[in-house]
Amino acid sequence: MCCKGPNPTRPNFSILCIGLEGCGKSSILAVLSGDDLHKVEPTVGFSIKAILFEDCILDVKELGGGEKVRPYWDRYFQVFQGIIFVVKSSASDEEMEMVKQELFKALKHQQLKGLPLLLLANYSDVEGARSAEDITSLLELEKEIGETRRWEVLSCSIHDKEGLREIFSNYNKDLMETLETEIEKRKNNSPQHSHSNRV
Repeated sequence: MCCKGPNPTRPNFSILCIGLEGCGKSSILAVLSGDDLHKVEPTVGFSIKAILFEDCILDVKELGGGEKVRPYWDRYFQVFQGIIFVVKSSASDEEMEMVKQELFKALKHQQLKGLPLLLLANYSDVEGARSAEDITSLLELEKEIGETRRWEVLSCSIHDKEGLREIFSNYNKDLMETLETEIEKRKNNSPQHSHSNRV
C-alpha cells in the first residue's frame, strides 16, 4: 500500500466557444480532446465537451455558428469564466465584417462582460490566411476592447496539436489568475473583512 494522498482537485472552468459556421470550432475541440477529426460534424444547436489539462478542466459549451442559430446565441449565455471566439483566417472581407458584428454583440452582453477572451485565427496554414496581427487590426480590437478584459489573438491550425495545447495552456493561466483575483476581491468585500477593518 502506498501512503500517497489523493491528487489535488483541478478547478473546472465553464467556457463559451462561438464563431461563424465553418471556422473549425468543433475540429479544434476534437483535436484537444483526442477525438477522431474525420468523425467531426458541424454543430447545429450546441455541444458540451470536457477538455482535461494538467492544471484544470475546461467544460466548453460550443454553439453552432449557422445563420439560423446565431440570433439565439444569447439564450445560451450563462455563468461562464471565459470566451473562445474562432475565426477562419482566410475569411473574406464580408465574412470578417460579420465576425466583427457577432463578436462585439456577444462581448457587450451583460453575462459575458469582462471575461477573458481568446480569439483563435484558425486554418492559419491555408492559402490566403491572414495573420493574427491583420485580424486584430481589421476587427479594431485595440479600440473596441482595450483594457476592459484580458484578450489575445493567436493563429492556430487543427494540424498542430502541440501548438493548440500550448495556446490553451497559456489561456488557462489567464483563467486561473482571473479566478484568484475574483476570490481576493470577494474576500476584501466580505462582511467579516469589512468588520475587521473597522475594529
